[in-house]
Amino acid sequence: MKKVYADATEALAGVLKDGMTIMAGGFGLCGIPEVLIDAVRQSGVKDLTVVSNNAGVDGVGLGLLLETRQIRKMISSYVGENKIFAKQYLSGELELEFTPQGTLAERIRAGGAGIPAFFTKTGVGTMIAEGKEVREFDGELYVMERGIVADVSLVHAWTGDTEGNLVFRKTARNFNPMMATAARMTIAEVENLVEPGEIDPDHIHTPGVFVKRMIHVADTKKHIENRTTRKRAA
Repeated sequence: MKKVYADATEALAGVLKDGMTIMAGGFGLCGIPEVLIDAVRQSGVKDLTVVSNNAGVDGVGLGLLLETRQIRKMISSYVGENKIFAKQYLSGELELEFTPQGTLAERIRAGGAGIPAFFTKTGVGTMIAEGKEVREFDGELYVMERGIVADVSLVHAWTGDTEGNLVFRKTARNFNPMMATAARMTIAEVENLVEPGEIDPDHIHTPGVFVKRMIHVADTKKHIENRTTRKRAA
């Protein structure tokens, strides 16, 4: 089965449709599937529900899809770096399902594990619990959260082989591996593409069985959300 495609547009061909749910991996701007996100933008698909820890920043990552108003709803845990996000949400253009970060990670992991719902103490007694089932266990209250399964997951890996086995590097390991398991189709962009057997099996984070399509994206740009500097000592 061919998994490696020539480019992002080819990898997404026949996959995208209006109104679908897309997961986008990464943490901040680290490990985001930037090339695949740009191809989603070029496709013009709209009314998307996007699951991501954050929504990129203005002009980068998912911020591009917000600019073109292709996203109808975000399921996120952190949205503080994006002015377009705030403007669209406050004006009622963008729907937001705000989820605590650990709960979001577990909802995605649960979706990939076939677990439809679970109970957590996080959010009990707050707006997060409104409209959700709250149950008592051992004298403590817990709120029920649903697992998430997307139509497509877009992930960014440091290294991958042509069979789809993936290795994520450092902070990029946040959200990418669990999202790779929690969709009907996972498409990966990889910085280093190697042949099967070149990755130590003990180093593989996502087995190739989860990855249906992939592209090679060498020389990717590493963005910094907030650059902080200080003067050198004389």
